[in-house]
Amino acid sequence: MELIKYFLYARKSSESEDRQVASIESQIDVLKELAAREGLEIVQHFSESQSAKASGRPIFNKMMEEIAKGKAQGIICWKLDRLARNFIDGGQIIDLLQHGNIKSIKTNDRSYYPTDNVLMMAVEFGMANQFIRDLSTNTKRGLKNKAEKGWMPGRAPIGYINDKFGLQGEKKILKDPDRFDLVSSS
Repeated sequence: MELIKYFLYARKSSESEDRQVASIESQIDVLKELAAREGLEIVQHFSESQSAKASGRPIFNKMMEEIAKGKAQGIICWKLDRLARNFIDGGQIIDLLQHGNIKSIKTNDRSYYPTDNVLMMAVEFGMANQFIRDLSTNTKRGLKNKAEKGWMPGRAPIGYINDKFGLQGEKKILKDPDRFDLVSSS
């Protein structure tokens, strides 16, 4: 049996949609434990802080080039949505898996192989893509609603502070007691 060499891939978006997702460091720790437990050989780590909602991530692309060259035949990642949230990257992964360039994808809770029916993988990539699209729509709607109510969504301007103790959705922007008088017009 051929020993599969794995690339470990960890990604966290630098954007707000991934605030709740495990940090890159914690992903790496869990994936190293998974590899040790299953006796998997990790030949290189790839990690980046960039959204996967659009293709063109440089580190992901570098990893895919290295797989095409045969430097590894497997990927270990936290979940499939760490690899792709767009159909171009997702399609590339599915194609490489179906053609045997990728022999195994291991996630924290599942394994994928070339002989699998990739329909479920395609559905997972589709769900990841739809999540991002819905999140964008819902965020824009929420910001528009706040603006219509006269609230300034986002970070407080100079001379003001964000209310850290208000209820979620009801936090206000308050005068900064230390700086307001310094920046207000006389």
